[in-house]
Amino acid sequence: MALLSGPNHPLPPAINRSLPTNSKPARTTYLHVSKQEPPLSLSGHDIDAAEIEEKWMEDLQKQQKKEDRERKEAVNRKIASRKAISIILRREATKVIIEKKRGPNNSKKLLPRTVLEALHERITALRWESALKVFELLREQLWYEPNSGVYIKLFVMLGKCKQPEKARELFHLMIDEGCDVSQESYTALLSAYSRSGLFDEAFMLLEEMKNTPDCMPDVHTYSILIKSCLQVFAFDKVQALLSDMASNRIRPNTVTYNTLIDAYGKAKLFLQMESTLVKMLSERGCEPDVWTMNSTLRAFGNSGQIEMMERCYDKFQGAGIQPNIKTFNILLDSYGKVGNYEKMGSVMEFMQKYHYSWTIVTYNVVIDAFGRAGDLKQMEYLFRLMCSERIKPSCVTLCSLVRAYGQAGKLAKIGGVLRFIENSDVTLDTVFFNCLVDAYGTMGCLAEMKGVLKMMEQKGCKPDKITYRTMIKAYSRSHMTSHVKELKDLVASAQKPRLEKKKPDF
Repeated sequence: MALLSGPNHPLPPAINRSLPTNSKPARTTYLHVSKQEPPLSLSGHDIDAAEIEEKWMEDLQKQQKKEDRERKEAVNRKIASRKAISIILRREATKVIIEKKRGPNNSKKLLPRTVLEALHERITALRWESALKVFELLREQLWYEPNSGVYIKLFVMLGKCKQPEKARELFHLMIDEGCDVSQESYTALLSAYSRSGLFDEAFMLLEEMKNTPDCMPDVHTYSILIKSCLQVFAFDKVQALLSDMASNRIRPNTVTYNTLIDAYGKAKLFLQMESTLVKMLSERGCEPDVWTMNSTLRAFGNSGQIEMMERCYDKFQGAGIQPNIKTFNILLDSYGKVGNYEKMGSVMEFMQKYHYSWTIVTYNVVIDAFGRAGDLKQMEYLFRLMCSERIKPSCVTLCSLVRAYGQAGKLAKIGGVLRFIENSDVTLDTVFFNCLVDAYGTMGCLAEMKGVLKMMEQKGCKPDKITYRTMIKAYSRSHMTSHVKELKDLVASAQKPRLEKKKPDF
């Protein structure tokens, strides 16, 4: 297998912005005094060269004072902008400050750009509480005019943050402020409910849209509901939605079909997946794309149907669909799971030949594959290559390393992984610690295994049932019955009602 030498990743070019300036360019006046000309006359008085120079210096000083004054004004404007930002931050700090800032005029005369940028940053970062406070401040400004576009952005953010009731409150506020209710605003609100699994409310909104002028649901609205239903395996409701679309003459698009194919594939419902693909191919203007190909390959690859996966890959390529980096990650992962390292090597060589840049997913896939195969040398080489490419290892990467070292009985190597973690900012989770517990237990290092619980406490991670059951398995192998009984009690206390993905009652 050829060693990999990933391509360099040049830093993205800087964005050159021409910063506006309030200073006007100084105008330089050149005075020429001819020795042959008589002295100039001003108001009846003769002025010699010395007086002319003195007047020129006076004009220059006036110009410099003007420039200083303009620079000072520019600085004051920047200070005012900083003060505006400071007001926003103080309002976020406590409700008391928010109430205090509600009255003074300075909190109602902030620069539009300052407030809108602060709102955009918080929406992008999904800081919904902070975003709503900034939006409250925005509505207090003297220049504020209601805009449905801002509300829709807030609906989408609140949906992602599982805050549908807050979105509903803003929806009513938007109506009270005189904004027109549109299909887009309804869809954003419906998405907020469906993301939170509140399907009764989502379907009520769907019916409400049908009875509201100019708000008829479109394929995007239905696709959102279909995706949410598929996430809880409500396949019967998906069929009802598809029938409803057909009765309203709304044709599914490529996104709708891709969502269905991906969900059926993950659920290993291959007949439904294939029939959906056939329907997609029969639809005019609904061509499969690389997402269709990736979903199909992932479905067959994850189930170990490698030959079917390869046939589908050839057919998609024959249809003119070109693979992307996700396609190759799927192929690598599928070959790695069945231990076909020769074909893994072929895919890696192909990626290298045609300059496909590796992502963190690519590295995680191949590192895990070689680790499971016990090829620690190649695994470590890929890990070093990953770091040299400035791709930050994730918790998944570290789990693969710990699992491989545990299987190989390399206690010192696991210590090296922990030292690496101490010098990095990788966020650990319970899954990593469970891998660590399993590795120590496999090697019979029971003291180190018990110490993982303290490490979890320090990192703010709570043990789960898998943690305790893994420890019970290790203690049972060593016939430490007292520890087993103690941990079984902990397992009982750690039992929580499992979040079952049941079909909702519509």
